[in-house]
Amino acid sequence: MADIDVDAVLRGKYPAKAHAKRVVEYIRSKVPAATGVLFLEGRSAHLLEDSDEPVPFRWDPPAMLSLLAPQRRPFMYLTGVDSPDCAFIYDIETAKSTLFIPPVDPESVMWSGLPLSVEEALAKYDVDAVLPTTELNPKLAQLGAAGNDSTIFAIAERVSDTVTFLEFGNKDLSLLAEAIDECRVIKDDYEIALLRKANQISSAAHRAVLENVRNAKNEHELEGLFVGSCMQQGGKKQAYPSIVASGRAAATLHYVHNDKDLAGKDLLLLDAGAEWVTYGADITRTFPISGRFTEQSRAIYEIVLQMQNDCISMLKEGVSWDDVHVRAHEIAIDGLLSLGILKGNRREILEARTSTAFLPHGLGHYLGLDTHDTGGHPNYADPDPLFRYLRVRRNLPAGSVITVEPGIYFCDFIIRPYLKDPKHSRYIDEQVLNNYWDVGGVRIEDNILVTKDGSVNLTEAVKDPDELERIILGT
Repeated sequence: MADIDVDAVLRGKYPAKAHAKRVVEYIRSKVPAATGVLFLEGRSAHLLEDSDEPVPFRWDPPAMLSLLAPQRRPFMYLTGVDSPDCAFIYDIETAKSTLFIPPVDPESVMWSGLPLSVEEALAKYDVDAVLPTTELNPKLAQLGAAGNDSTIFAIAERVSDTVTFLEFGNKDLSLLAEAIDECRVIKDDYEIALLRKANQISSAAHRAVLENVRNAKNEHELEGLFVGSCMQQGGKKQAYPSIVASGRAAATLHYVHNDKDLAGKDLLLLDAGAEWVTYGADITRTFPISGRFTEQSRAIYEIVLQMQNDCISMLKEGVSWDDVHVRAHEIAIDGLLSLGILKGNRREILEARTSTAFLPHGLGHYLGLDTHDTGGHPNYADPDPLFRYLRVRRNLPAGSVITVEPGIYFCDFIIRPYLKDPKHSRYIDEQVLNNYWDVGGVRIEDNILVTKDGSVNLTEAVKDPDELERIILGT
């Protein structure tokens, strides 16, 4: 699992049938006698409002985020098909899968060329049969009539009005989504290879930014450089909109403007990752724009790096992600105490949750088809601010891929209320804190595969502070 040959694995087919079998196993763990059919529809193609232009099917760097229309993730997981207007049936009893693709539309061919034929789709995808979508309802009728107790498993509000389930004795519109979400947590070798490929492309793009940051004048130049590097390597799609935050803007966790001048700024926080066949990388690096850390920024960087290294060292099958997250806060508190930003007793500071002023987010999240992948069971209503934004609240299984992304931030909007609250202000030395506002924020993020006895870091981007300086300075 850890030492797979990425290119060799990716020459095969996306393992859709294996995924379908796992989903059925999960369903039968809840409903032991489950029989019938799994049914999914992919995303439909449609036009922009007040326009004859199609909505981009996948997010593209030049497109606006509001135009996002990605393939439905459950459909992708059970088919490997990243094309619109398709449908899928899996017969539980026979373990046979059928992909339905749109018939050829002559007018569409005139503009866009020929789509995949039935024969080409059968050769490309891991399915047993391929039929035109005109055969979808007849096929459903045939399968539904085959048994009185059969159930159609589908996802609520993701079934077109033109699709009918009349012949099925039972309908379940909830369990399939749950089953897919849970099965997506543990990755197989093919999925790990996809994530490795996305990380390889993204790590190279991060280095390209390092090599050119001293000559850049604006954040948008660096965003363009990152995206361009990914595209040159074949990574035409980004996993999420890049965060290119300079100076104090790095204290905004999901900064999206990416248009501010770099002059006079200390650090740049680059949170960006490419996608490879809908599986994405999620990598963050923070580095000095000039090529030299200041005393303050270096001190904060080294605390965050220790937070990440120590947390990664804890990872193995069965570890509690809550415990790893708490460890990140403990190291942050120790580091901020050593700098004099915090004062008092470490245990009391942790119990008061004062450290959430500087680390307000969770330590990381599952990664896969989605950047914030499924199966983490977060509790955003948790009254404890230390855990409220933690996206994974379970013990980590082997085969899961999780981001480890500790940070320390100096966000005026977040910290000021702590300074006005005696519960927290007693632990913060505002005079020392005032020396660190220009640091903005430091985050370091890697993508980690959890194994039985440890972990494997899928991310190759440089993070050693001395090496960062050497690359930026060209020495």
